[in-house]
Amino acid sequence: MRLYSLSVLYKGDPKVHLLKAAYDVSTFNFFQRSSVQEFMTFTSQLIAERSPLGSRASVKEQEYLCHVYVRNDGLAGVVIADNEYPQRVCFTLLDKVLDEFSRQVSKMDWLSGSPASISYSALDGYLSKYQVQTPGT
Repeated sequence: MRLYSLSVLYKGDPKVHLLKAAYDVSTFNFFQRSSVQEFMTFTSQLIAERSPLGSRASVKEQEYLCHVYVRNDGLAGVVIADNEYPQRVCFTLLDKVLDEFSRQVSKMDWLSGSPASISYSALDGYLSKYQVQTPGT
C-alpha cells in the first residue's frame, strides 16, 4: 500500500491551479520519475477541475486510485494512491491537510499562489507519515 502524491489546489474561475504538492516517486525507475510526477500533477488538476464544489470522489486512473475532496470555498485536495490503500484514510488525510492549509495560508494567496510562492511545508511530512510500510520495504 502506497501513497504517491498529495496535492492542494484551488478551484477558481476559470480553472484549477496547483498551490502545493508532495510526491513519492522513489519506487519508480529513475528515468520515469519526472514523467510520473507530471502525470500525477496533471491528473490531480483534471480531477479537481471536474469535481463540483463540496464533493468527494474516488477515481481510478490507470493502476492508481485518485481521491479528491473539493470544499465549498474552492480549496481542493487530491491523494493519489495504489488500489490497496484504504479510501477512508485518504479522506481523513485530505480533511486534515485542507483544514490546516486554510488556517496557515491566507485566502488571498489561494487566488494567485503557486507551489514556489506558498509557504506550507507539511505535505512532505504527511506523505511520509501516512505511508504504510510493508514488510521488506
